Amino acid sequence: MSKILIRGAKVLGGEPQDVLIDGETITQVGTGLPAEGAEIVEAGGKVLLPGLVDLHTHLREPGREDSETVLTGTRSAASGGFTAVFAMANTFPVADTAGVVEQVWRLGREHGYCDVRPIGAVTVGLEGRQLAELGAMHESAAGVTVFSDDGKCVHDAVIMRRALEYVKAFDGVVAQHAQEPRLTEGAEMNEGVVSAELGLGGWPAVAEESIIARDVLLADHVGSRVHICHLSTAGSVEIVRWAKSRGIRVTAEVTPHHLLLTDELVRTYNPVYKVNPPLRTERDVMALREALADGTIDIVATDHAPHPHEDKDCEWAAAAMGMVGLETALSVVQETMVDTGLLDWAGVADRMSAKPALIGRAEGHGRPVSAGEPANLTLVDTAYRGPVDPAGFASRSRNTPYEGRELPGRVTHTWLRGKATLVDGKLT
Repeated sequence: MSKILIRGAKVLGGEPQDVLIDGETITQVGTGLPAEGAEIVEAGGKVLLPGLVDLHTHLREPGREDSETVLTGTRSAASGGFTAVFAMANTFPVADTAGVVEQVWRLGREHGYCDVRPIGAVTVGLEGRQLAELGAMHESAAGVTVFSDDGKCVHDAVIMRRALEYVKAFDGVVAQHAQEPRLTEGAEMNEGVVSAELGLGGWPAVAEESIIARDVLLADHVGSRVHICHLSTAGSVEIVRWAKSRGIRVTAEVTPHHLLLTDELVRTYNPVYKVNPPLRTERDVMALREALADGTIDIVATDHAPHPHEDKDCEWAAAAMGMVGLETALSVVQETMVDTGLLDWAGVADRMSAKPALIGRAEGHGRPVSAGEPANLTLVDTAYRGPVDPAGFASRSRNTPYEGRELPGRVTHTWLRGKATLVDGKLT
């Protein structure tokens, strides 16, 4: 059927309404809408949100298909309520040419579970020495607007300045992995009381904060856009807050795991908690939540980083850094931001759909749930609460820090331009 009537949904958490989809478009929003000729989805008071947009996803293809593929990653995204993801460039080969970003883009179109917007590398091979083909990637079929060496920092100030100057010509943005490499050599976790007690190499907050401070000043000098990936410290929050007060064009993201987990978990030596940037302190977590609530931090981004079993089921020092996050992101945000009263569901829609779509210039996504808009939607059972079972993940990898942990909320339906990709919690 081309018509779908979602009946009795709380649009952005408001009063129950009906939403009629015809083809790829929302045609009516109201109460008592006629159901003639439409497939009916009984929402039963579930919350209806615009399809989520993730500005920071690792799909691993090409080159690390043992961890994830575009197909499995986008199935994972649809399961988590996402209708668009931005795929990071640290693949093999690196997405530093028009050819590689077009390959990823075409795979996304072929599989159809969500839109895939490739992120182009800032430098050739992520090596930080020479600018990649930024213009060619932007002019390619993939239409790249976001560039990042994520996994590595663009640590050379001259290269970072040149990248900001280049992308300004087409309203692009450089997304920085803020990590001064010389301050984090041998680092395995957050530098602090816990690292001292455990005898593990520390990753100091200043390694992140010093790069952010430099880059907001460079963005101000150039008049370009800079985006801070996975911001993780209270000090970073204050730098971004200061920059925004000066009118500097900076945006920032926080991951779900940095909103919930702390470095105390590293005492278990379970490599599932090893991530870059590392889990920080309770003080940092509270500062991040407050900054997301007041808008200093613009968006939530998953940093979905899948790894095969053997890369995590090993001793701490040898383990890869990263966590999967697409299928648990909304639940963690509900737990940390909605159930605590820091955000309402309209705020969640802003931080997880509208703002990431705006930063990445993802047309057709992050739009209001209203007549005439694209039918990119997700339906959430916010009353649900249950344990996380990675065995049921659509992702190829299982490296979640939440296994067995009870979290609230469950995505039951996702629609991409009116086509159901998830129905009753099952992928179509």
